[in-house]
Amino acid sequence: MFKNGAVKIGETEMFYAAFGSGDKKLVALPGLSDGLATVKGKALILSLPYRKHLKEYTVYMFSRKNAMPENYSVRDMAEDQVNAMKVLGIEDAYVLGVSQGGMIAQYIAIDHPEMVRKLILAVTAPYANPLLRKTVGEWITMAKRGDHAALMTDTAEKTYSEGYLKKNRKYLPLLAAFTKPHSYERFLRNAEAILHFDARDELAKIKCPTLILAGSDDHTVGNEAADELNSAIAGSEKYIYEGYGHGAYEEAEDFYERVFAFCDRPIQ
Repeated sequence: MFKNGAVKIGETEMFYAAFGSGDKKLVALPGLSDGLATVKGKALILSLPYRKHLKEYTVYMFSRKNAMPENYSVRDMAEDQVNAMKVLGIEDAYVLGVSQGGMIAQYIAIDHPEMVRKLILAVTAPYANPLLRKTVGEWITMAKRGDHAALMTDTAEKTYSEGYLKKNRKYLPLLAAFTKPHSYERFLRNAEAILHFDARDELAKIKCPTLILAGSDDHTVGNEAADELNSAIAGSEKYIYEGYGHGAYEEAEDFYERVFAFCDRPIQ
């Protein structure tokens, strides 16, 4: 099953892509890149990393809602995400949050623990630490001046391993030419929400089984973020991908196998 849909959220909509036919439900929340391009119409291509598990699982990947007000916070995003899940009848799910999606996932687990069977936090942080603030702040500046080539190049440099970049740097200008949005408003609302994010004082409320995945050389959220999450969330597990950075979820061949192995493990 492949479905591209939208859920009504207040006066606007939230796009989602669904794929698979299994009874188990996995909700996947993407990072800041969702501010440049949503999941609309992309169910088939987005399903590729999950394809081995689509008989046991139905995967839902959500974008943030289309119209985001000023001062829209990460916690607001989490509330809207929970409402969207309820509309679709998702009462209990495995939740995978990547980067900013991981920040949203933290608040879902904090404020709505009944909705989260297990939590997977990938290349994310418990707050907007100095490195994250600097990085996102620079991206905001690039977006405000409309320098898409610089934004795409700097994002890639701070996401991928040097091995990956050596093979693909020459394609970055072409990628930038084909991905420039009509407006950066959506990107800026997402990015500005990151700058105000801080869940450190409430992470102890997360009681569900939690897996933290990170790269050893993350130039976006830093290398201490995974340790901070692991220390604050009781009983959580941590795995570090050596040699990878913020793009470990794309580069590490066993990333999704590790996610589903964690989901499949019986809860003690």
